[in-house]
Amino acid sequence: MNTKKITAGVVGAAGYTGGETIRLLLRHPQVDLVFAQSRSQAGKRLTEVHTDLIGETDLHFSPTGQDADVIFLCLSHGESKKLLTETTFAASTRIIDLGNDFRLGEQAHGRLFVYGLPEFQRERIKQAQNVANPGCFATTIQLGLLPLAKAGKLKEVFTTGITGSTGAGQSLQDTTHFTWRSNNISAYKTLTHQHLNEIRQTLSSWQRALPEINFVPWRGNFTRGIFVTSVTESDLTLDEAFDLYESFYQAQPFTHVSRSAIDLKQVVNTNKCLIHLEKAGSKLAIHSITDNLLKGASGQAVQNMNLMFDFDETAGLQLKPSVF
Repeated sequence: MNTKKITAGVVGAAGYTGGETIRLLLRHPQVDLVFAQSRSQAGKRLTEVHTDLIGETDLHFSPTGQDADVIFLCLSHGESKKLLTETTFAASTRIIDLGNDFRLGEQAHGRLFVYGLPEFQRERIKQAQNVANPGCFATTIQLGLLPLAKAGKLKEVFTTGITGSTGAGQSLQDTTHFTWRSNNISAYKTLTHQHLNEIRQTLSSWQRALPEINFVPWRGNFTRGIFVTSVTESDLTLDEAFDLYESFYQAQPFTHVSRSAIDLKQVVNTNKCLIHLEKAGSKLAIHSITDNLLKGASGQAVQNMNLMFDFDETAGLQLKPSVF
């Protein structure tokens, strides 16, 4: 296990995922955060934007990035590919992209990206120079379906998932405004969500004849967390299904199977995914929950960094859930 310290930087550091990544890196025992880049906030102290960091850092936002051992890209869709096309980082610099620019095998300046879902391909991530972090819904849905796909038992899936407002990013939109979200709920991108492509790509690597994945996402009237329920036909008994899932995830430090009902407060502010199963007749319901900003974004990115640098996989990620 590597015990050396590394340098890290964050590009796009003023947004939600940038802020969460900074918080984790500042507390990581083997990381020195050397820059936090933001064009819109350049020159300001980090604490002027991320006010919860008062007393924890004196860093200022920089207008440009610089070389470091690892760089986290917390940019809008399309911006990561543009940056890596226009900017040359040292060949030794490892890149972790939290956007969706490289999840389907795309590349820039010869940089090839490995899909960063540890429960799916931990060993490939360990050897990777560049990692494409999965999407938040994609992470939560896939973790609910991977054991069935690995066993070749995945049939057509009907999935619904509700997410907090932080999943839409920091820029104010009509559908993230408090007066619209409060006491409200709505569906969006029905059956067409962009995360479906990476979900199909992952699952089809284990089950070639992949059935249809039907996904309806919902906007929730809360700030963070994702609750997904996937329903499929299954010939497994409930006990057999639990045994399959528990065996699959027994060596995973952040994904856990619960035989009791689960709720979002158990995972908010953590890098955990919790899974619970229910069976009615031939239908198996798989509930999976994560914090969209942590296991669905920044926490998983740091988990990938830990694997890439041969650190303890849980380093900097032993976080307490906000259960009350």
